[in-house]
Amino acid sequence: MTDPSLARALSQADGLLQQGKVEEAASICSRVLSSTPDHPAAIHLLGLARAQLGATVEAERLLRRSLAIDPANPHFRLNFGNFLRRAGRFAEAEGEYRAVLARAPSAGEARHQLALTLDDLGRRAEAEAECRRLLQMQPRDAGAWSLLGYILGNQQRLLEAEAAYRQSLELNSGSGLAHHNLGSTLLQLERAEEALRALDRAEACGVPAFELRFSRARALTLLYRVEEAERQYELAIAARPRDIDAQLNLARLRFMRADPFFTRALERAIEAAPEDLALSSLLGSILFRSGLHTRAEAYLRDLLARHGPVPQVRALLAQVLLEMGALQEAETEALEAAASLPRDSATADILISVLLARGRPAEALPFILNKRAQEPMNQNWIAHEAIAGRLLGKPYYRELFDYHRFVRVYRPEPPPGWSSIAELNAALLEVLAKRHLFATHPFEQSLRNGSQTTRNLVLDRDPVIQAALRSFEEPLRRYLAEIGSQPSHAFLSRNRSGAQITEAWSIELRRDGFHVNHVHPKGWVSSAYYVSLPPEVADTRARSGWIKFGEPRYPTSSLAAEFEVQPEAGMLVLFPSYLWHGTTAIVGATPRTTIAFDALPRA
Repeated sequence: MTDPSLARALSQADGLLQQGKVEEAASICSRVLSSTPDHPAAIHLLGLARAQLGATVEAERLLRRSLAIDPANPHFRLNFGNFLRRAGRFAEAEGEYRAVLARAPSAGEARHQLALTLDDLGRRAEAEAECRRLLQMQPRDAGAWSLLGYILGNQQRLLEAEAAYRQSLELNSGSGLAHHNLGSTLLQLERAEEALRALDRAEACGVPAFELRFSRARALTLLYRVEEAERQYELAIAARPRDIDAQLNLARLRFMRADPFFTRALERAIEAAPEDLALSSLLGSILFRSGLHTRAEAYLRDLLARHGPVPQVRALLAQVLLEMGALQEAETEALEAAASLPRDSATADILISVLLARGRPAEALPFILNKRAQEPMNQNWIAHEAIAGRLLGKPYYRELFDYHRFVRVYRPEPPPGWSSIAELNAALLEVLAKRHLFATHPFEQSLRNGSQTTRNLVLDRDPVIQAALRSFEEPLRRYLAEIGSQPSHAFLSRNRSGAQITEAWSIELRRDGFHVNHVHPKGWVSSAYYVSLPPEVADTRARSGWIKFGEPRYPTSSLAAEFEVQPEAGMLVLFPSYLWHGTTAIVGATPRTTIAFDALPRA
């Protein structure tokens, strides 16, 4: 080929590649190389085509060969970095992007990809720094602002992420990705109405079906538009049947709607892809969490027989066996899983629970202290440490589980505009009834035989709900003043600058409804406010519907509840989030309606 015809051929191949006509592009590159075998651009384009066709080994060989011939070509090196990043070889990709930037510090796409790669590697502060350098050079780069939103969102700096996405959209209102990611961020902030508007704009810009349907389903669930939400999840799964999050959310929603075949979409996906261990493990987890323990055990044992001793499956089986009281078998599975997954918190939690249930606190304590050092604010590890201290007869147990000091009862005053708490509670019942639409509980929560609101009530705009939350603020302030502060105490050391209610929800327990014993791992101060109660709570002998403290979730022969509170309508109970608590079942037909919240120290 002459030089002009060669240039035209390569330009045509590049255009075909961009259009997705990969085999035609590869054919042109091969013809060029038959006459000019060492042409670096033809070799490079053929490598990109082979990568898109799934021939990754040959693609890498070709891309490396093009770089060997033309090592200073930044375009080649950038594409090779992208190839490595798509393959999950993030450290190698980082090296390629840095090589481009060493020669051309203003290369915006290389810096963009470097920031993404650093985020992939969990080096979020470095990723943010690279993104901000890019914005210093190109302050009107809409893609860079969108990237900053993505990186900030991964740091859970959601309000900053929202601002970055909005800045991106000011510069380029036609970006479907930015509209979608803004909607996703608003969903994390539980601003569902705004999220739906952002998703509508994303759809108009042509966002892929799966992402749009999945996010829309989440928003509709928060708004209690459950039939629409289920349909959107179905459409999302039709587009991507092996997506774990979509399958989990659809199964949960169907379970809460009392659908007897709530796992049918997941089971169909597993039948189509029996080698997908993540999907199969999800089904085992859902069966366990929905209370189908015998079926979960059989299913997980079959998984292990077919796939070998997968640590995640062994950990889940250990959890099922613990729930069923088969403690010796549970310990065997948990120990093997923990040996393979030494840094996994969920596996450590299962092993610790098994060891404490077997009455072996001295063996559990090293695991507990290790996790406490890694996650000092996680209330779960404090709860485990307290129970180990109780079994060992250590005085620190009473320092942590000081019921008379830390469990306190308040009766909030009616907020402005309300003549009495009784009047407020009557209005709350009416408002909450519209949110208790589900036939049963979410399968990962502590309640049984009841329903839970789907949306954080802190972000619910209903004026009655907001009035109730305001009425809790003064009791919370008094509680913190009464318990005091103590620098070395796991609970009291954080009592320095007040607290803010960060999450709130409502529970409606029905006949035989109760809470299994639990803690709130991400809280600090937790609560129970009684909106409406069945008459049987007045029976001081049966103690039906009472809240109890001190009895752990896992079965133990010697550790019963040590403290109980008889509820009354209009009563607010405050206590540390790490304090094991649950309830006795209500037995009558009248529901028990409560609001609960978690509060965290003010920054």
